[in-house]
Amino acid sequence: MHYDVIVIGSGIVGLGHAWAAAKRGFSVAIFETNSRPEGASIRNFGMIWPIGQPAGRARELSLRNQQLWEELGRAAGFPVEKCGSLFLAHHDDEMEVLKEFATSASSSDLPLDVLGAEQVLKRMPAANPQGLVGGLFSESERRVHPPTAIASIVSYLKDVVGIDFYFETPITRVKDGEIAAADGRTWTSDRIIIANGAYFKTLFPDQHRDQHFKICKLQMLLSAPQPTGWVLGPHMASGLTLRHYSAFNICPSIRQVRQRVADTMPELDRYGIHVMASSTPNGELILGDSHEYDDDIEPFDKDEIDELMMREISKVLLIPNPAISRRWAGFYAKHPQRMFSIREVESNLYLVNGFGGNGMTLSLAVSESVIERWETAKTWEVSNEPA
Repeated sequence: MHYDVIVIGSGIVGLGHAWAAAKRGFSVAIFETNSRPEGASIRNFGMIWPIGQPAGRARELSLRNQQLWEELGRAAGFPVEKCGSLFLAHHDDEMEVLKEFATSASSSDLPLDVLGAEQVLKRMPAANPQGLVGGLFSESERRVHPPTAIASIVSYLKDVVGIDFYFETPITRVKDGEIAAADGRTWTSDRIIIANGAYFKTLFPDQHRDQHFKICKLQMLLSAPQPTGWVLGPHMASGLTLRHYSAFNICPSIRQVRQRVADTMPELDRYGIHVMASSTPNGELILGDSHEYDDDIEPFDKDEIDELMMREISKVLLIPNPAISRRWAGFYAKHPQRMFSIREVESNLYLVNGFGGNGMTLSLAVSESVIERWETAKTWEVSNEPA
């Protein structure tokens, strides 16, 4: 069979490209090794997170991405909650970073409120009042439940939009507009997109290796359901999270935060631990997370990481039922310098990867940009935004 566009990979990056192409009238097929999407796209917080993106093109894409999630949620029938986000500051240096960020030119496109401790507790009563200095609330963030959202998108694209899905169909060869599956079947296409995330070594390994992608492993936790009537409210991030997102690198006080953590809690830097929480439709809390890279990754999860995450979460959040009902690890590919990478390795054959933890926040808008560039005959390079 022949398609205008073939996408290899059914995570949010692949789904985003398929949706964008189908909206412009292209015939599209998606190929996936597994029986359903099982990668990073269903193993995350469900945070659509513009506040974490640096000002410039990445921020613009994140805000457009937010709009596209809302459009897709309405079409596919899953909720996209306008929850916002709340950074909690339990140290003075963390509060200084939040103030510096809120008053900087780089945050002028975000609706932000700097809050004192009492105001924080009104927005998030579960915040730990002990040592609470204040916080920063942002209206821009959205929440989805990843397993629900991804399954709904697949059903919508298949049953309503008319995209063909080939699950349990590992692709072993791509050449000159033709793809071949492990069972010998072949398909042809005018354009092919490979969006296989952390599993990029299976197709064009040399071209992927040229990007120097790092593989990241995250350990995450799901709490038991919380009591009826208890709500988290916005996405929660602690001051530790300021170390993780490049948007805050413009703040002079971030160096003091990093140095304090390195001096007093080096174990957090060892495992790349920071603290975030988001709620699920069933009243659970998604909690995390950690970051281990490349050769530091082991096949077994570490109890020490889970214990450290829960230790830090208890410092900033009072959870009525902290029992953990589920643990899992997620894996993603991260470009060492850029927010993502799009590379045309052959004529009309694109490798799209390296989003790191920003797939939910950027991929729909990036996908739209890729398809739009086909219509204007522009080409993509390894380029894109610095991390």
